[in-house]
Amino acid sequence: MTTQPSSSFNIWVDADACPTAIKEILFRVAERLQLQTTLVANQSIPIPKSQFIRRITVRDGADVADDRIVEQMQAGDLVITGDIPLAARVVDKDGLAIHPRGELYDDKSVHERLAARNLMEQFRAAGIDTAGPKPLSQRDVQTFANQLDRVLTMLRKS
Repeated sequence: MTTQPSSSFNIWVDADACPTAIKEILFRVAERLQLQTTLVANQSIPIPKSQFIRRITVRDGADVADDRIVEQMQAGDLVITGDIPLAARVVDKDGLAIHPRGELYDDKSVHERLAARNLMEQFRAAGIDTAGPKPLSQRDVQTFANQLDRVLTMLRKS
């Protein structure tokens, strides 16, 4: 007998740049809560054998994985991404997005972050050296796990 996922929402993972520690948390959550979790990437991403975890490999190209996530997600789905433009598209489609460092994007915060990202791109285009993100810390992983727990609790109650 096959068990079906127990919720009306799915988790989508922008998997190309998702840190391994974050994917491992998501794999455990998918199994424990029986949540359909889909990793989308333009390369083959290793996943555990599970009826709740799947991967979609898309062709290489700018925003191909992002486009697939937005096409297939539904309002109320959760997307894990560090890509601010993708997070904005998810929020605009009434989904939820969490950054791998634990920031929950809402309509206000995601558009503020998008504006800041666009400004930094202008600086880089003008030749100004901007520092990249710092490495993911254990504290970041814990912040993500805590935020994920809060969001999943909220989604499972609705």
